Amino acid sequence: MTKTKVVVVGASHGGHQAILELLNRYDNLDITMFEAGDFVSFMSCGMELYLENSVTNVSDVRNFEPKLFTDQGVHVLNNHEVTKINADKKTVTVQDVKSGDKSDYDYDKLILSSGVVPNNLPVPGNNLENVYLMRGLDWATKIKAKLEDSAVKNITVIGAGYIGIEAAEASVKAGKNVTLIDMIDRPLGTYLDADMTDILQKHLEDKGVKLVLGAKIDAYEGNGTVSAVKTDKGFFDSDVVIQAAGVKPNTKWLDGIVELDSRGFINTDEYLRTNLPDVYAVGDATLAYSIPAQQKMPIALATVARREARYVTKHLFEKKPAVPFNGLVGSSALSVFDYHFASSGLNSTTAAKANVKVATSFYQDTLRPSYVPQDKNNPAVYVSLVFDPQTHIILGGAVLSTYDISAQGNVLALAIQNQMKLEDLAEADFFFQPGFDRQWSLLNLAAQHALGDAKF
Repeated sequence: MTKTKVVVVGASHGGHQAILELLNRYDNLDITMFEAGDFVSFMSCGMELYLENSVTNVSDVRNFEPKLFTDQGVHVLNNHEVTKINADKKTVTVQDVKSGDKSDYDYDKLILSSGVVPNNLPVPGNNLENVYLMRGLDWATKIKAKLEDSAVKNITVIGAGYIGIEAAEASVKAGKNVTLIDMIDRPLGTYLDADMTDILQKHLEDKGVKLVLGAKIDAYEGNGTVSAVKTDKGFFDSDVVIQAAGVKPNTKWLDGIVELDSRGFINTDEYLRTNLPDVYAVGDATLAYSIPAQQKMPIALATVARREARYVTKHLFEKKPAVPFNGLVGSSALSVFDYHFASSGLNSTTAAKANVKVATSFYQDTLRPSYVPQDKNNPAVYVSLVFDPQTHIILGGAVLSTYDISAQGNVLALAIQNQMKLEDLAEADFFFQPGFDRQWSLLNLAAQHALGDAKF
């Protein structure tokens, strides 16, 4: 019996999940995965753990080893870059990056999970030695070597988002002098509202990170090797520069073949289909449907890619999928030295970009009843809620504390996904035990505060 040929492009989260689902759901498939890189498949989100010596081995920081799938008959071809889709013939053109040879491979179904590439800032000196990117195995090992090099004193990190914060923290813990530069005026300003970033900004400074905010990078300077970063706010000595200034879709190779938007994101319909027959796209190179925003937005998260891949494979062989993709909330978490936060859905910044009118509320309290001393695991806790001012439907939120309350972010995600209102969350039935929380749970109290109820 002839097997149906499924080609998956990209070995990161979306590609990994797609093959897991294909193997679990269907028989009689001929599955081929192409990965342009040599190493399959490094988890860049685990890079900070590697840099801080908190992993078993760098080669273990991966989604899967190829053998997991090749033992089940899947063809996993690393160092093979897909360069073109030939929709009329239902083939992809693939180049062996080592030999340069090109070959065409047939497909019946094609799943694109091409991901993103980090921004290499277009400034003079970006090709100097010791100017690095914070993504992938090769860059991870280069950065690790510099953190362990006693001759390296000054590290400058460009970008104060998640990746930049991770790079800065790992560098401080390695004993380096760290400068963190961003064009916006708050660290993590795209992810959290000012009430929380003000707390984290002071904490970063207390830990020794020099913050240079609202700055424009003019150049990287040096003679062969970088020695300084030039900005409109001065020069900063730099033995190493780590660029963490955002990402862009890895879709240049699709231009003119697959419909892209003005920023290079792959256009998909409500069933995650592209304009080409039998060609689907998932992950960071697409815009994901945001439940709270009720529109498509860039949501570059592993969780998004995996949920989209699960949906695509479930409906892959339906002429018209039974239901459209439900959409996502978009949730994430991060530790910033002693603090831990989790965020979900929209914040003021992302709501403004999506032209969604929101109201916000910021709540501060202690984790446990007041009779528990602070030094007995009763720290300050903070909750931000974002909601529709007319309907009170919860559209976003975040939690922050030196105690790890990040699991509360999952509660917020469920509330947002199910379009709960402040009134629902204010009276939601959560447990109470003074060793864990207060008589009303933290999110109960935050919602009551947003409603203007009397302080408990």
